[in-house]
Amino acid sequence: MKAEDFMLPCPTKKFLGIDCFGCGSQRAILMVFEGKFTEAFHMFPAVYTLLLFFGAVILNFIDKKRNYGNILIFLAIINSVIMVISYFYKHNIFIH
Repeated sequence: MKAEDFMLPCPTKKFLGIDCFGCGSQRAILMVFEGKFTEAFHMFPAVYTLLLFFGAVILNFIDKKRNYGNILIFLAIINSVIMVISYFYKHNIFIH
């Protein structure tokens, strides 16, 4: 059994036939864990900030003494910006 067998399908791609802003994130995270760092970035450029975000979420649950709210908001904004820019770049909307 492979890890790809457990990946969730993208409903946007399945029903509408187009990529969503998060398409490729699961495969990119898997590539990071396999040591394919460059390929992961090309698959989903926000993969590293997304992993930082998940790490901050885990820290937020574990360490109740500190407030990670500002860090989580900052990382969420950075992830959103990277995802939107890479989505439009991927679909050649910026390039004529």
